[in-house]
Amino acid sequence: MPRISFSENGQTPFEKLLGYNPEILKYWANLENAFFTKTNQSPELLEQVRRTLAFGNKCEYCMAKGKPNETHKDKRESLAVAFAQLFVQDHLSITDAQFNVLREEFTEAEIAELCAFICFITASQRFGAIMKLKPLEGGKRC
Repeated sequence: MPRISFSENGQTPFEKLLGYNPEILKYWANLENAFFTKTNQSPELLEQVRRTLAFGNKCEYCMAKGKPNETHKDKRESLAVAFAQLFVQDHLSITDAQFNVLREEFTEAEIAELCAFICFITASQRFGAIMKLKPLEGGKRC
């Protein structure tokens, strides 16, 4: 059981915790949907980043979908996952040099989008972790 009871609003356990404020739930869900459907990144890259963050942020609910792949399909995915690992370890230690490495494969717009995605997913996962949200049968994305 999570630290607070579920609200009546929302479809998933995560949404039911946010659902005490329907406006926050609505805009949070809209932003999540935009990240996964209106993006310049591949769904596979986003999922590998999400999984990497889940284990770094210790969100049991989000870890239920499995560990990130040990090998990556291309350099973009590999760089994005490595950047997510750096972020979750110590976001303030990320250097200009590491951004320059991202620029080898990503445009400025894609870097901004990747960083925003990483921050949003981290917020979601830390919310789940602090609320002690447990996984559903078969796993469920935050």
